[in-house]
Amino acid sequence: MESARIVGALARYTGDFALAEDLAQEALAEALVTWPREGVPNNPVGWLLTVGRRRAIDAFRRRSSLDDRYAALARDLGEGGALTGAAPAEADPDGHDVLWDPDRIDDDVLTLIFISCHPVLSREARVALTLRVVGGLTSDEIAKAFLVPTATVQARITRAKKTLGAARVPFEPPRASERAERLGSVLSVIYLIFTEGSSASSGGDLIRFDLAGEAQRLARVLARLAPTEPEVHGLLALLELTAARFPARTGPDGEPVLLEDQDRRRWDRAAIVRGRAALAQAERLGRGLGAYGLQAAIAECHAVALSVAETNWERVVLIYEALGRLAPSPVVQLNRAVAVSMASGPAAALPIVDELVAGAALGNSHLLPSVRGELLSRMGRRDEARAEFEAAIGLCGNERERALLGRKIAALD
Repeated sequence: MESARIVGALARYTGDFALAEDLAQEALAEALVTWPREGVPNNPVGWLLTVGRRRAIDAFRRRSSLDDRYAALARDLGEGGALTGAAPAEADPDGHDVLWDPDRIDDDVLTLIFISCHPVLSREARVALTLRVVGGLTSDEIAKAFLVPTATVQARITRAKKTLGAARVPFEPPRASERAERLGSVLSVIYLIFTEGSSASSGGDLIRFDLAGEAQRLARVLARLAPTEPEVHGLLALLELTAARFPARTGPDGEPVLLEDQDRRRWDRAAIVRGRAALAQAERLGRGLGAYGLQAAIAECHAVALSVAETNWERVVLIYEALGRLAPSPVVQLNRAVAVSMASGPAAALPIVDELVAGAALGNSHLLPSVRGELLSRMGRRDEARAEFEAAIGLCGNERERALLGRKIAALD
């Protein structure tokens, strides 16, 4: 639970991202030996920070001693010039110089999040590193979540740390001029983690609750650490309002339940309250809703409606139009088409979808033929709808969704 705070504090102290994680693990290993024998200290996190800092001092001393030997060797060879490697001031024997300052530690966690999502890293590396050092997940857990070998995850994390070291990324919050860009990267990583959890791209489960839950936790942490950023609250609102529907999205056997068939009494009302509060906070900050805030506003329309028929679809269409201007993408257009079909009928939405098909958008996604098949089905064009659903099955990697598409084909017959 406190791993990110400990790693962040040690990274600030040592200036070495990889070393900080090693020190945190060494401190935990010492705790596993010491605490059962001597009892858990009153301030466990402070104890771990003290031990981690002592280990850092030992490492600096070894490095300094080694540098002295290198310098002596260079003088003997007539080359001169000592290598640098000064050790920090010695810690108090009881470690009292390691202060448990919540405000400072929170700043460290925020910095740690920004570094884990640094633009010099690939998207895959950002996700793996964020889940590892901020979320505290093991390599095995990350590999299981994304259905890749553990060795692949370990390689991504190792490569990410080496990249940060080679780029000499300092352990400090980004400057104001860089903050917006870096914050966007942080938000996109959290959103990507949640998206994979809420609609698993492959495997036998429709929802990966642990992955989605971790994204929600990260968003809550970020909202506490960056309370004046409206898009942070917008993302949190989106995640809470979307997750509120999780209890009703699957049936007893894990099969998907479509929105119109969901028992809304099973929706998580506490999550809806949290999501609406976060959305209201984003609006109160007075800079207008961003892309995540607009998506949250759409989710709110669903959350407050008593049924699909009573949803304010005209408002949903308007918000999607605004979202399309602010953050244009084929997925936004496809979702707008669905909203248009609910507000004005499938015939009004089909041209939007056909335009996406003509533009070769979402060519590898099952979503486009799935939506087109649904529209054609509602228009009575069964043969065309069947072909679209079959194409969607061929592109879909999730077993549950493939089964749902199969049931739609059977319904046509």
